[in-house]
Amino acid sequence: MLPTAPARASPTFQLDMATPKDVPEIIQLWYDVFSIPAMLELWPDTPGVRWWWESALHQDMLHRPREKYLKVMDASRGRIAAYGKWSLETAQERGPRFPRWHPDMDSCHNDQFFQVLENNRARVVGDGRKNFYFDMLATHPDYRRMGAARLLLEWGCQVADQEGALIYLDATDQGRPIYEGFEFVDRSDAQSQSHLTGLVPMVREPRRVM
Repeated sequence: MLPTAPARASPTFQLDMATPKDVPEIIQLWYDVFSIPAMLELWPDTPGVRWWWESALHQDMLHRPREKYLKVMDASRGRIAAYGKWSLETAQERGPRFPRWHPDMDSCHNDQFFQVLENNRARVVGDGRKNFYFDMLATHPDYRRMGAARLLLEWGCQVADQEGALIYLDATDQGRPIYEGFEFVDRSDAQSQSHLTGLVPMVREPRRVM
């Protein structure tokens, strides 16, 4: 009888706020996760675009207090296993989601892509109700299906419940199951243009806090 392979030990995760010193590792993690043609068309992996990322993340962390970056640390290895960005404000309160595109980016393509997402959010939750946006979720391939994404979602859902806020997000097909586990509902329709973005709008109603 062949011996069975030992079970992979689950890492010890620690959830914390990301800081500016984490930005280089966060950017590398983003490219580790999203180096696929559709994403590289938006954010090519060039030194100039990495500089753009650094500038954008520093601006958020230092000057936009309702834009929250969280990290899930593998405490045993001292590395970031996953990170998420929660925008705890409406699109109107937040203002432009991104700074001016870097010359290495296709500004026309990016403008069209993100305008579709902004239009979807405005149509689905832009009726005056308080709403937050789960802007980004990236889990390193070494840590998938280990609960890191769940920690990031639980944090934002608790804040939304406490403040009575809807949560809006744009989901990939791969990400939909975990969001559905947190009571997010697919709100796509004929106007969503998911065929252009590969993303579907999803919304979670706040739970009543006792």
